[in-house]
Amino acid sequence: MSEITAHHGILKDVNLHVDDTGGVGRAVVLIHGWPLSGESWSEQIPALTAAGFRVISYDRRGFGRSDKPRSGYDYDTLTDDLQAILETLNVTDATLVGFSMGGGEVARYVSRFGEERLHSVVFASAVPPFMQQQADNPDGPLTEELANGMTEGLKADPASFYDGFTVQFFTANGELKVTEAQRQDALRLANQADKNAALQAMAAFGSTDFREDLPKVTVPTLVIHGDADGVVPFEGSGARTHATITGSDLHVVVGGPHGINVSHANEFNAVLLAFLDK
Repeated sequence: MSEITAHHGILKDVNLHVDDTGGVGRAVVLIHGWPLSGESWSEQIPALTAAGFRVISYDRRGFGRSDKPRSGYDYDTLTDDLQAILETLNVTDATLVGFSMGGGEVARYVSRFGEERLHSVVFASAVPPFMQQQADNPDGPLTEELANGMTEGLKADPASFYDGFTVQFFTANGELKVTEAQRQDALRLANQADKNAALQAMAAFGSTDFREDLPKVTVPTLVIHGDADGVVPFEGSGARTHATITGSDLHVVVGGPHGINVSHANEFNAVLLAFLDK
């Protein structure tokens, strides 16, 4: 593990916590969802490492073990952070795997930095193309009422909000799809998030429009999503991303909640490894 410093001009330098398994295999960079950390990939890292890949995971600024600055939670800055990691570790020919909020970083990264360092990308339960429902985006799954409710709930009582959110995170068709110990582990990670960071990042993933970013993705792409995702509903997100990215592969996890990398870890890993072998 290491700390990588991201430089942002007039913004204060930010130390990002990075875990890198090393090795000579192709790099797989895991970008976690909100409001968790790189530890949320615990079901994937051993499988990827055993298959011979170099696995890099990190905690987004404001979350987990990374610095928690007051600003820098827009997607341009977050992809600057990602680029700093790739440059510092000299990563090329990589696969970016973006889960939920992290899928936005994948889309924006390609749009801003191109595909020179990339082999392929994965959108897992991911927020693109555009969560916010509005006149020119009627299929956006996040209504103003839902967004305001989440914001007010987090402002009022983070512990209570995260407790309820982690239930929703792993619930499909009214049933919790993970063990209580697994939910508690996610709750532990959520409670490491800085409140200010969590609020700004929530606003970013809810209101950022990736519709012009996605068509710039030309490397091999996998979209994997649960069909019972109650946090980022498939029809308003994954289905649209798949339709936008020409030639992308799609795998729908039947009965899968939002957190399919934990609830359906064996299926998730098998699909991911098969894609990485292409």
